[in-house]
Amino acid sequence: MRIGGLTPLTTIDFPGRLAAVVFCQGCPWRCGYCHNTELLDAGAPTAHTWAGVERLLHARRGLLDGVVFSGGEPTLQAALPDALARVRALGFATGLHTAGMYPERLAALLPLLDWVGLDIKAPLLRYDAITRTPGSGAKAWESLRHVLVSGVAYECRTTWNTGLYGEDDLLALAGALAAEGVRHWALQECRTQGAPAWAAPRRIAQHWPGTLTVRRA
Repeated sequence: MRIGGLTPLTTIDFPGRLAAVVFCQGCPWRCGYCHNTELLDAGAPTAHTWAGVERLLHARRGLLDGVVFSGGEPTLQAALPDALARVRALGFATGLHTAGMYPERLAALLPLLDWVGLDIKAPLLRYDAITRTPGSGAKAWESLRHVLVSGVAYECRTTWNTGLYGEDDLLALAGALAAEGVRHWALQECRTQGAPAWAAPRRIAQHWPGTLTVRRA
């Protein structure tokens, strides 16, 4: 495992659980509003080892409920399945933050997971411009379908950058997610300074068929 960061305790990254977060190094997409740009380069030096993570987890048994693998993009790591199995063997629940860029790998990981936070960035037609990677949207939406049929607990998450697409596209995204069967959606606005208040979430909430969480960045 190439580990670019480690958070010993979080109350917000694994819903309902006290957890540690393992930040995996490397991501092939280049979204302009990425918050973890230091994790993009898969070859960058890392400050943590998997042995160090396991030492922390042994010391935190009885204090933590779970471990979340975030990034970067965790499914880029070939060692992730073994890491998840080791975490479960220690008695921790397992969580994953992913953009869904490797649908087949995600499908294989789902039996090892207790919760998935899946990033769905945009309507399909807007996707590749955001990630700067051809075919990215099709992969993300395929990953969504794998998660929905798996029965694993999940949260579908969208960070809406108003400079990349407007409210009409956001409303179209809401309709597409609902049609796929998404019932747990977290919507966060990535606002620019001086931007007007957004009305779309109120319109979405009137018709959303499940749980809608709205956050303002």
